[in-house]
Order: sequence, then C-alpha cells, then structure tokens
Amino acid sequence: MTGRTFVTVGAGQTAAVAARTLRRRGFDGRIVLVGDEPYAPYQRPPLSKEFLTGADSFETLQILPDAWVADNDVEIITGATVTRVDPGARTVELAGRASLRADAVLFATGGRPRTLAVPGPRPELVHYLRTVDDARRLQASLTRGRRLAVIGAGFIGLEIAATAHTLGVEVTVVEVAEVPLAGILGPRIGTEVARMHRANGIDLRTNVAVDGLRTTADGVVVSYGGGQSLEVDAVVIGVGITPTTAVAEASGLAIDDGIVVDEQGRASIPNLFAAGDVARRYSERAGNHVRLEHFDNANRQGAAVANAMLDRVAVNDDAPWFWSDQYDHNIQFLGAATAEVVIRGDLDTLDFTAFYLDDDALRGVFSLDRGEDVMVARELLGRRIDRDVLRDHDADLWELVDSEEVVVS
Repeated sequence: MTGRTFVTVGAGQTAAVAARTLRRRGFDGRIVLVGDEPYAPYQRPPLSKEFLTGADSFETLQILPDAWVADNDVEIITGATVTRVDPGARTVELAGRASLRADAVLFATGGRPRTLAVPGPRPELVHYLRTVDDARRLQASLTRGRRLAVIGAGFIGLEIAATAHTLGVEVTVVEVAEVPLAGILGPRIGTEVARMHRANGIDLRTNVAVDGLRTTADGVVVSYGGGQSLEVDAVVIGVGITPTTAVAEASGLAIDDGIVVDEQGRASIPNLFAAGDVARRYSERAGNHVRLEHFDNANRQGAAVANAMLDRVAVNDDAPWFWSDQYDHNIQFLGAATAEVVIRGDLDTLDFTAFYLDDDALRGVFSLDRGEDVMVARELLGRRIDRDVLRDHDADLWELVDSEEVVVS
C-alpha cells in the first residue's frame, strides 16, 4: 500500500468512475467515497425513464457491484454530510463524525434542482427529480387517468412527460421559451422535438411564463400566461439545477457557477479536484470554462481527474455528447448547434439527422434514431464537408473519415 488516501466528496457517477479508474491505474492506497444519500453510487439517467416506469429495479442502477467494492477495498460512507475540506491539515470534516485524512480530494457534489415556491396544504403533490427517492415519490403519482403538469421543457422535463404519457397520465408541459431546447439544439430542431411530443399526445404550451403554483386540498393549480390557470393532480418542476458548491466554498475554492478547475480538473488549491455537474472546467476546444450536466461528461471527467490525481496527464476535451430516450425514439446530440442546419433523412417521419455547419465546417450533429450518424460525425467534427454529401442518404459518410478534407479550427 502507498499510504496515500484519496477521498471523494459525493458518491455518484463521477466519484464511482474515479474510484474505478484509480484502481485500474494501479493506485493501491485508500479510497473513500462520501455521499449524503443513504445509497451507494447509482445511475441517474434511468430515473426519468426505465426506473420511473417500473421496468428497472434499483438494483439494476448500481454502478459499483458489492463484490467489486470488496475486492478493490473501496470504502463507501453513505448518509454523511461533509462540512469542509481543510487543505492545510489535509482533512475532510464530516458533521457528527470523525474527520478523514486525505492526500487528495475530488469534489463530485453534482447539483440540486432549482426550486419554486409552492404554498398550500399538499406539498407532497410537488415533485422534483434528482434522486432515486424523488423518483419513487413521483412514481406513486403516475397512475392512469391522473393529470400531471411539467414545468419546464428541458430534457428532463420532456423525458418525464414522455414516460408519464406512456403510463396513461394526461400531461401538460408549460415552457417559457417559444421553442423548447432552442438554446441547445437551435430553433429548427427544437421545433421538431416539440412536434414529436405533440404528436404523441402531450399538451405542450410554449412561450408562457408560470405566474405561480399552489396546492389545494384536491391538487395543484398552475397559474401562467398572465391570467390562465391549469388544475392538475400533481406537478413536476424541471427548471434546471444549480451546482452544489457549499462545501467547496467553505473550503476556500474558487467558485463561478460551479467549482473552477483547469483542463485536468485541478481546483484553485493544490490536491483538490472537481469533476461532473459541479465542475466549471477549462476547455481548449471552447476557449473558456464550461460546465456540463450530463452522464457522459460525468464519466469522462471522472476518469480524467482520477488520472490527474495520480499525476498522469489525461486531458479529456472531447465535444460534448448526450442522449435522451423519449417514447420509442433515441435522441443524440454531439458538439454545438449553429445557425446553418443540413438535414439528412425525413423530418415528416421523425427519422433524420441534422448536421450543424459554421464556416463550411461541421460543428455538431443531432440524430433521431440514427445513432451511427453521430458516431461518424464525431470523427468528422471540424472538417469542411460538401452539403450535398451530407444530404445524400445513400452516401457512405464513413468514407469521408480517411479523406484529405481540410480540418478547420
């Protein structure tokens, strides 16, 4: 054993991947994951889909099997609250428990849902979705014939809407933007996603702000659009998350919409690191610090930071990629949305890929049930590509990968 101890503040996806990577890289010191939930690390993406429908059990969400944890001598402390990290004393302080000595600390505290004030006698009818316990509470409300309002048409809100609808729930989504997801996918593709939901029976009301929410003895009243109201049996609020930075602030780290870290995940104090939803990481690709909220980023940065903790240079600055399952469709997005969009496939049948170009170069891609197009686009990002080739359904895009096309910055 090396005698060194690495501690993670947070015990979710990022922390689990970091622990796994440390052992794979030969670290034989002590690894301790500290989480505030009463559970070992579990996957969150299925909470709005398979777990919410009951198709997946909690056991299937586990990231680190018990046998692996035992075989690799990884300690997981659940239900614990970290109050601060003392870099000078090299300790992680826990409320009501003995401090942990730590030679390096990874902050993987994620984020918490943004909340809205909802007065009234039935707070149990108001839901957020971030944890498995949140999902279990929401699950009980999704019975056939009930009415559900979803506030916010981001990816989580739309996933919940799709899942609830498949369970026979009458769903209304209220969104302040004129086009859902326009800030991520651009207005043209955001419009297609909205059309998909409306075609599946979702009452999607856009370009309207919520004026207030209140519970009554029988349900929830949603006031919106300067005078309109909607009465439902329950409401889900999905208006984004805020990074959980309280412990990092108490520890003296630099904070700016997340914990500020360099390209390798190193924070402003030596031997302290951050990754996942909470980290605002410098990206050479973007030319600035970025904070990403998705499973893939948690995986990639958890592994990269584990290498950095071992003094290995392993920067991961791949283009952001995420996916979403809604109804029977798989949605994927890679890179960045730009003003120019080239369509391959058929919009009317919701079987298409959208390529985003800027200065003739491929900058991003969105696919609906065409995951292979995203795979090849990953290899082509930054290249100038003929628009007619992108549009041609019969053209083999893989043939472009080894071509001499110019790569632009």
